[in-house]
Amino acid sequence: MISISNLSYYLGSRALYDSASMHIKPKDKIGLIGLNGTGKSTLLRLIMGEFQADEGGISKSGDCSIGFLNQDLLSYQTDDTILSVAMQAFERQNELQRQLNEIFHEMEVNYQDKLVDRLARVQDEFEALDGYTVQSRTEEILEGLGFSTSDLQKPLRSFSGGWRMRVMLAKLLLQKPALLMLDEPTNHLDLPSIQWVEKYIQTYEGAVIVVSHDRQFLDNCITTIVEIANGKFNYYGGNYSYYIEEKALRNEIQKGAYENQQAHIRQTERFIERFKAKATKAKQAQSRMKQLSRMELIDAVVDENAKVHFRFNFSTQPGRHILQLEDATKAYGDKKILTATTAGIERGDKIALIGANGRGKSTLLRVIAGTEEIGGERRTGHNAIFSFYAQHQLESLNVNHNLIEELKYACPTKSETELRTILGCFLFSGDEVFKKIKVLSGGEKSRVALAKVLISEANFLLLDEPTNHLDMQSVNILIQALQQYEGTYVVVSHDRYFVEAIANKIWFIENEEIKQYPGTYEEYEWWMEERAEENSNAGQSAMSNGYTGTTQTAVTKKMEVSVADKPKKSGQGVVQKRIDEAEGKIAALEDAKKILESEMAQPRVFSDPKALETKNKEYTLLKRQLDEWNGIWENAMIEMEELVS
Repeated sequence: MISISNLSYYLGSRALYDSASMHIKPKDKIGLIGLNGTGKSTLLRLIMGEFQADEGGISKSGDCSIGFLNQDLLSYQTDDTILSVAMQAFERQNELQRQLNEIFHEMEVNYQDKLVDRLARVQDEFEALDGYTVQSRTEEILEGLGFSTSDLQKPLRSFSGGWRMRVMLAKLLLQKPALLMLDEPTNHLDLPSIQWVEKYIQTYEGAVIVVSHDRQFLDNCITTIVEIANGKFNYYGGNYSYYIEEKALRNEIQKGAYENQQAHIRQTERFIERFKAKATKAKQAQSRMKQLSRMELIDAVVDENAKVHFRFNFSTQPGRHILQLEDATKAYGDKKILTATTAGIERGDKIALIGANGRGKSTLLRVIAGTEEIGGERRTGHNAIFSFYAQHQLESLNVNHNLIEELKYACPTKSETELRTILGCFLFSGDEVFKKIKVLSGGEKSRVALAKVLISEANFLLLDEPTNHLDMQSVNILIQALQQYEGTYVVVSHDRYFVEAIANKIWFIENEEIKQYPGTYEEYEWWMEERAEENSNAGQSAMSNGYTGTTQTAVTKKMEVSVADKPKKSGQGVVQKRIDEAEGKIAALEDAKKILESEMAQPRVFSDPKALETKNKEYTLLKRQLDEWNGIWENAMIEMEELVS
């Protein structure tokens, strides 16, 4: 379908691609990966014909139509409704619809047989092209991407850039090009929309090339990885997880070959140095020199998963309670975000705030930060020091500063050596630290802004979509930094791999309340699937009757730990109610744990690996929930002691 042969493309004196080749076949699902600056987006623009290759060529079959979703589309604005913009995908059907309207209008005032004949011809073509279904198909895709039915008649101009990008994506999907190229599509999608696009790509009839830093997205919908490295296109016949395993094997082989070649080169150079001046060996030395000059050198293996070590210095340690919301209420006109909800953040919490766009995640983050007015009460804990990272903070960087100056402004107490070390952790080395902010790419600016947040000596971080615009190596560095961070944080993110790696609690907004799941994202996802399958009434009944011991039952699956269920008024009676509730939950969970331990000891379970794995998952989740409720009980008892004394 598309053949790229001996492609070379230069940025100044640097070669992005050096005689690189690849072939794109119908129905290929390709994930295009590589470090920032290796030319992923540039390759897509070369395929589109926007850029011209310096050497080599790109040939396409005559019937190869291409759809390209890129960041430039964010700036597109119009007063047309989003439904009409998306329906621009159906050019011929729209033209036929216009002709039908003209014919009907003319027939009202001038009925003629030739108009009837023309109407029949146009209707036949319109029906053959499924013209009567184009609107319903468009509505289905737009709603799959997160738009409500009422949104469809709103003008495109009234939506933010991310939502406009979704309309452009819908238009491309409706066009069904032979090759669909998507450049970082998950940057502008929430989790339900990402999952919808994954399923769409899996069944897409054409070829797809995706540039993305979202590992799970690539795992779920891609069958081939093409890595751009050292100016070449390296193929891996599988998803991203397969690529990681295969790359490690290839690196091991390459490392061995490189070390062997270097040893051979050193040995040859010693021979040349020793014998080049001796008449009897000079000819042999000359021959060895020619061998070295003709030798094709093997590249050294570059470790792209560098381990980094941060030293976080808190000027002050916070108290046990970081922040408390009591009866928090927030609305924008008729749109309610929160209604009389209560939530608490404790020291050491690593919270991921997830959910669909429009539910109020960023609003809640601003409420926590204290920059958004609310009804109810917001109380910050003793010595809680905030630092807030949001997308708009890229704009707050001083474009005339270099990187060292920008970090020095954020943390004047650190030396230049310390700042260089920090910038090195964020992939800025050597003279790059003297680059001006104004010449940095979006991803580089994101790294600088994140570095400023992490060195701010704050003990409570708020991070809004921190992985946007970061490549996978940068995401890996951010994960390591947050895993080493000893403070507390709340992160809004749709990157499931990232959330799984950094969160020990999941928050979500449901029924205008803040609700909490006490566990990792993987456990939360499994719990949500089970929760959706069960009838809520049956679940409540099972909870009251105790643990059945068959599989994960209502005691664990229905253990929705809603911080909104906590008491909303202070006083001994309210705290006692919390203690009683915790004791009841603990008793039920301990009974369930005993039953489960008994089941796991039965021969029919421990002799069946699959059954044992299922029971182990249940046991791990049950134990985590028991620890969580024990913590709630301990905190309530301490609070009661303080009230009594």
